[in-house]
Amino acid sequence: MRDSTSPRQPDRPWLIRTYAGHSTASASNALYRANLAKGQTGLSVAFDLPTQTGYDSDHVLARGEVGKVGVPVCHLGDMRALFDQIPLEQMNTSMTINATAPWLLALYIAVAEEQGADVSKLQGTVQNDLIKEYLSRGTYICPPKPSLKMIGDVAEYCYTHVPKWNPMNVCSYHLQEAGATPEQELAFALATACAVLDELKPRVAAEDFPALCGRISFFVNAGIRFVTEMCKMRAFVDLWDEILLERYGVTDPKYRRFRYGVQVNSLGLTEQQPENNVYRILIEMLAVTLSKKARARAVQLPAWNEALGLPRPWDQQWSMRMQQILAYETDLLEFDDLFDGNPAVDRKVETLKEGARAELANIASMDGAIGAIDYMKARLVDANAERLGRIERAETTVVGVNRWTEAEPSPLVGEDGGIMVVDPAVEAEQIGRLEGWRTARDAAAVSAALAELRRAATAGENVMPASIACAKAGVTTGEWAGEMRDVHGEYRGPTGVAKAVSNRTEGLDELREAVDAVSDRLGARLRFLVGKPGLDGHSNGAEQIAFRARDCGMEIDYEGIRSTPEQIVEQARNGAHVIGLSILSGSHVPLIQDIMQRLQSEGLIHIPVVVGGIIPDEDAKQLKAQGVARVYTPKNFELNKIMKDIIVLVDPECVAAQ
Repeated sequence: MRDSTSPRQPDRPWLIRTYAGHSTASASNALYRANLAKGQTGLSVAFDLPTQTGYDSDHVLARGEVGKVGVPVCHLGDMRALFDQIPLEQMNTSMTINATAPWLLALYIAVAEEQGADVSKLQGTVQNDLIKEYLSRGTYICPPKPSLKMIGDVAEYCYTHVPKWNPMNVCSYHLQEAGATPEQELAFALATACAVLDELKPRVAAEDFPALCGRISFFVNAGIRFVTEMCKMRAFVDLWDEILLERYGVTDPKYRRFRYGVQVNSLGLTEQQPENNVYRILIEMLAVTLSKKARARAVQLPAWNEALGLPRPWDQQWSMRMQQILAYETDLLEFDDLFDGNPAVDRKVETLKEGARAELANIASMDGAIGAIDYMKARLVDANAERLGRIERAETTVVGVNRWTEAEPSPLVGEDGGIMVVDPAVEAEQIGRLEGWRTARDAAAVSAALAELRRAATAGENVMPASIACAKAGVTTGEWAGEMRDVHGEYRGPTGVAKAVSNRTEGLDELREAVDAVSDRLGARLRFLVGKPGLDGHSNGAEQIAFRARDCGMEIDYEGIRSTPEQIVEQARNGAHVIGLSILSGSHVPLIQDIMQRLQSEGLIHIPVVVGGIIPDEDAKQLKAQGVARVYTPKNFELNKIMKDIIVLVDPECVAAQ
C-alpha cells in the first residue's frame, strides 16, 4: 500500500464558480465573460426574484425587485442576451432556480439550439429543489405534490435528452442558513432526495434507474465550525451510499457517489468589521476541499461584503483568487485523504450519522419529506432561535459582534459604501424591453403554445417538451408560471411560528411584565404585525422577531412571505399597534415608501413602523425621513433590545421597558 503522505499526480481542481447576475441580461453577460477571462471555470447564474417566483418584470409584486438579487429573464430574448458569445456546449452552467426550473432550462436549451450546440452534450445543473423552498428560501409557487411532479419531469427529460445535465441539486445550503443543525441538514436534504427518487423510480425502466440516481447532485453549505463541517461532508458521503445501496438497490458504486457543489456560509458573514469575513470564507472553504473523500466538485464563495450589499466585480474576483491559490499554488491536490483513520474524525462522523438517521426515521414516520414539511419548518425555526440566543448571550463567540467589538474603520468600505448599487432605472428599461418583446412576437403562436402547455400539465404529462415549444414561441416567464398556477393552484408555506406562547421565556420576565402593562393601558393585547412585502423569501429574520415577540407576550400577526403593500396596510386595519417590515432583497426603499403613503392615506400613519434588512446608512436616513421609526440591520443581533424598542414605541411612557 502506498504511503498516503507521498506526493502523486495532482487531482483535477474542482469547478471554480462565482454566483453572479444583476441588473440586466446584457450587464450580467459582460460580468460572466470577464470572470471567465479571469480564470473562472464554470458559470453560476443568480436570477432575480420575479424570475424565481414566476412573474414578469411588470407584475405588481415585481415592483422594486427587478435585477436586485440576480438577473431578470422574462423570455428567450433575455436568455439569448445572457449567454451572448458564450458557447453553451463548452460551458458547465449552474442555474439557481427552483419553482421555474423547467422553464429556465427550456429557455437554456432553446438558446443552445440556436447556437448550434449538440443538446446531448450540455453540462451543468439546475437546482430544482422545491422542498427546501417551503422550509427556508420561499421561492415556491405550486403545492408540494405537483411541484415534486415537475422536478420529476425535468429529471426524466434530462435523462433521455440531456444526459450530462444534473436535473436537480438537492439543496441543503439554505437549510443551514435557516438555522439547521448539522444533523438536520443531513437528514432533511437526504429525505428530500428520497422523495425525488421515489417520484422518479416508476418513470424509468428498472435497469436505467441506477444511472438516474447517479445524476442527482447536492448543493451544500459549509459553516465556520471547520471540523464539524468537514465531518458532515464525510457523513453525507456515507449516508448517501448507504441509502442508495440499501433502500434503492443500486449496486454499482459509481452511481452511489455523493456529488456536490458548495457555496460556503453567508449566514455567518458580519456587517461589523466586514474585513474579517475574508478569513471566515477561507476557513469554510477548507472544510469542503481538504478531505479528498468528501471534496466538492464545484465551489463558489461569497464576497467579503455580502452582509453589506451587492458585491462589486473586484470583490468577486478576490473570492475567486482565494480558490485559485488553494487549487494551484498549494500541494493539496497531490495527496490522498488527509483524515482517513483519524479517530476523532471517525467518532464525529458516526455521531452525525446517528443523529441524521434518527431524524430520517422521524420524517419517514410522517410519510416522507412531503408529509413532514410543517415538522421540518418548525424544527428549523426552533434551531435558529437557539443559535441566535447563544450569540445574544455570548455563549457563542462571534468576533467583532459580541466580543472585541472596538476596531479601526475598515479601509475596504470606501465612498461607495463598499458595495455595488443597482441603478433604479434598470427596472423601467427592463419593462420597456418586455413590452417590445410582447409586441414583436407572433401572438397566435404564443396562444397555441400556452394551450398545449396547459393541456400537458392538466393531463399529467411531462411539461418539458411543451415548455421548450413555449420558449421558442416567445412565451414569457409570467405566462408560463401563470399556466402552472391555473392548473395546480398556489401554495402558502408554513411559517414555523406557532400562535401559542412557548416555554422559552428565560430572561424575558421584565419584557413580559412590560408587555402586560402596556396591554392593560391599551385595553387589548399589544398586537405586532410582522410583514414581508415584495418577493423576498428570506424569512429567517422575520420569523425570529415574531418568535421572540410572541414569547414576550405580544399578539403576533404574521402570515409569512410575499405580501403586497396593499395587503399589509389592510392587515394593519385589524388593530395593529406596531408594524415590523422585513426586506433583504434590496427593494426596501420603493416598497416601504409605498406602504407609508398607503398608511397616510388610510389614516393609519399613527401606527409606528420598524424595518429590518440589509439597509445601507443612506437608505436608512431616507426611510426615517418617510416616517419609519426604527431601522435594524444584521448588526442589531440583540433581539431583546429590539423588543424593548417596540414596547416603547407603542407606549413611550412605559418605564419598565426603558
